[in-house]
Amino acid sequence: MKILLVSDEEDRWLWDYYRPGILKGTDLILSAGDLKAEYLSFLVTVANRPLLYVHGNHDGSYDRSPPEGCECIDDRLVTVNGLRILGLGGSVRYSNGPYQYTERQMERRIRRLQFRLRRAGGVDLVLTHAPVFGCGDGENLTHRGFEAFLPLLDRWKPKYLVHGHVHMRYQPTQSRLQHCGSTTLINCSGKYWLELPDPSGQKSRL
Repeated sequence: MKILLVSDEEDRWLWDYYRPGILKGTDLILSAGDLKAEYLSFLVTVANRPLLYVHGNHDGSYDRSPPEGCECIDDRLVTVNGLRILGLGGSVRYSNGPYQYTERQMERRIRRLQFRLRRAGGVDLVLTHAPVFGCGDGENLTHRGFEAFLPLLDRWKPKYLVHGHVHMRYQPTQSRLQHCGSTTLINCSGKYWLELPDPSGQKSRL
């Protein structure tokens, strides 16, 4: 299963300089937020594969004009080809902008999802916009990660947590990959390819 992970910065090779066939073999696209709606609509069109997204803290325009052909999974648990994906968009509250949350608000969002997580038997991949507190986040409030993610990872032990928000080009020495317990954290700012074994005998549920 080949997954294209995107967030924060539109990749010129996937948009301005797009060449037919460059997304061949892609099974799924996941957006961790803060991308133009037109960009996501373009990707889902040329790839002709599902595109799931969560909101970033700069995605207020999605309320008026959401990306066409794409599926928002904020506060949802979905299964695609046997892969259980949980969506928790937004950043730590630092202003009065949209899709910003206090720690308590994020804790409540996660708590409301516990029944669905138990029913599904857990989660394989958590898609967020903000990073985990203390694991690849920034030192300033704007780019701080959520502490509320730590109990989520400790209890359900997803294989991956995919986030954006912290731009890689501003921190070129920082690794895209971090680890928090048994979970691999992936900063997909720009783009990142994730390849997983295909689960057998599973159907997609969106």
